[in-house]
Formats: sequence, structure tokens, C-alpha cells
Amino acid sequence: MPATVNPAEVDFTAIRAQGAGGQNVNKVSNAVHLRFAIHASSLPEAIKERLLALSDQRITTEGVVVIKAQTSRSLEQNKAEALERLQALVDSVATQPKARKPTKPTFGSKQRRLEGKATRSQVKQQRGRVRGVD
Repeated sequence: MPATVNPAEVDFTAIRAQGAGGQNVNKVSNAVHLRFAIHASSLPEAIKERLLALSDQRITTEGVVVIKAQTSRSLEQNKAEALERLQALVDSVATQPKARKPTKPTFGSKQRRLEGKATRSQVKQQRGRVRGVD
């Protein structure tokens, strides 16, 4: 069962968007800052730990996810996009990664490695000063 983000735990702040857009951008606050406190959320503990362990620049040292959405001219569409991006972030850590099983190199791969080393050694031994026949 995937963990879903409760919209009541998300804090939205309307801000002015950056970039081109003329008068609309200058007078209307349609961009959105989404803030989501991981520690105070109702997500399962395992997902909280994996979220906090991520090296994502959107997660602050206090454990708050900050997402900025400003692609649309509509405040509601920007809110929806920010929520989708937050949900995608949570979904990316929802499944526990498989534990790696250490393996040993096969006999054939060892042989090929040693043959390559021997060939390279021969090439290097043949380098050097050319002596003339006296």
C-alpha cells in the first residue's frame, strides 16, 4: 500500500513567480511554496527515515520539504503540481531497496583478467631502446 501525503499536513504560501510574464507576474502571486514537515507527518516511520536520509536539496536540515511550483498561471494548478511532486518524492522512497548480495568473481572472469594483465606486461617489456646488430 503506497503512503499518501495528507493535504492537511501541507502548508502552502503564495509567492510571486520569477521570470517572464509581464504585468501578470509582477502583480499576481500565483507561484506556490509547499512546506511539508517530515517529522510531524502521519507517514510511516520507515518512509520518514528514508526521506530524511535522501540527499535532496529540497529537504532542509530541520526535515522540512520545500517545493516551489510556478509553471502555471493558476494558483490552484501550481498547488496541484506541488502536491504531485511531493507525492512523487514520497513514492520514490516508499519501496524499501533490496539488500545487495555480495558475489565473487567467476573463474572465467579471473582468467580473462590475468590474460589481459599478461598481454599488457608483454607489450611493456617489448618497449625500450632498439639495439642495432653489430
